[in-house]
Amino acid sequence: MKIVKKLVFIIGIGVLIHFSLLFSGNIHLYNTLENTVFKGRLGPSIDEYGIFSNRKVIQGKHEDWLVSNSINSDEISDESASEFVDLGTVAYLVIHNDSIVKEQYWDGYSENSQSNSFSMAKSILNIAIGSLIRDGKITSIDDPVSLYLPEFDVSKFPELSIRHLLQMSSGINFDENYINPFAYPAKANYGDDLVKLTYSYSITEQPGKQFKYRSGNSQLLSFIIAKASGMETSEYVTEKIWKRIGAKNEALWSLDKPGGKEKGFCCFNSNARDFARIGKLFLQQGVWNNDTIVDAKFVAESITPAPIMDVNDKPCARYGLHWWLHQYEGYEVFYARGILGQYIAVIPALDLTVVRLGHKRIKPKGVEAPPDFNLYLKEAISMINKR
Repeated sequence: MKIVKKLVFIIGIGVLIHFSLLFSGNIHLYNTLENTVFKGRLGPSIDEYGIFSNRKVIQGKHEDWLVSNSINSDEISDESASEFVDLGTVAYLVIHNDSIVKEQYWDGYSENSQSNSFSMAKSILNIAIGSLIRDGKITSIDDPVSLYLPEFDVSKFPELSIRHLLQMSSGINFDENYINPFAYPAKANYGDDLVKLTYSYSITEQPGKQFKYRSGNSQLLSFIIAKASGMETSEYVTEKIWKRIGAKNEALWSLDKPGGKEKGFCCFNSNARDFARIGKLFLQQGVWNNDTIVDAKFVAESITPAPIMDVNDKPCARYGLHWWLHQYEGYEVFYARGILGQYIAVIPALDLTVVRLGHKRIKPKGVEAPPDFNLYLKEAISMINKR
């Protein structure tokens, strides 16, 4: 009898917890725990696209990369090689003067392996916005958000614009916490209704004033891309970007549910060689083989520091329009980045593109770039300086 009572009590507690999560809008917690803590992690995996529904981003006519006659003649330095391994690097690609000079994979990954871009996807959204402007489907990044998403409440700050979303200066109270399972990133990644979730937040600060990195801003951009194009975000990226930049493999963009919305803030799954094309496109001022995908003016503005204040109340120097900015050894760098050390980095002065994919990064301090980012730049520059 005592065992039965205990069992009933446990079941009762379980039912109570379930309905508490259900009615509080936190049912995503099951999926979150199943795919993080119960798998020995505190966050997502680069391979977890397999647990989600995905929409294909179809490739067009493949255009292979040129390969240097001396590819891989330079090894990663012994000191750096151990750090590459300790940080779980799975791909490292260096392209100089349009030719692959270094390509290395670990842990069974290859040039065709798919893995999650995480927030590098945000820079792909930037390109889609630029393409929509070129197509005339968006007039300007100064268009108000309400023009495309009238359902999102902008009553307190109707001036909220696409520019503010791209700058990460929207003033919307998205909570960007990667450990808290009740914050926006976990709910967005493991939940099943991105529209309801994203629209539940509100503008609480004046837009266009201060940089605050928030994934919800990117999700709103993805909704705008779909609304302005009349297509799903993946479909627009397929037709206007992926098919036109010579990608070898189809990519997968994870969805919130079958037939649902793309997780625009993350979760574009591809490989190092095809990710590098995103960097090359902007290195070439938005042009691919005489085909202008985004205008040079848009590219230039995207990789120019946004005229807003950073979180330290100093002018923001590290972010443009959904592209990160950096200086290394006197060189200007623009780059896309993901939370586990995914990078597409471009140094225009050197005609250099570097892609690194992996399982870990070193957490950035303050407004600085992640410390491991400099490691990948250092090795790439060292290699090309030896040639």
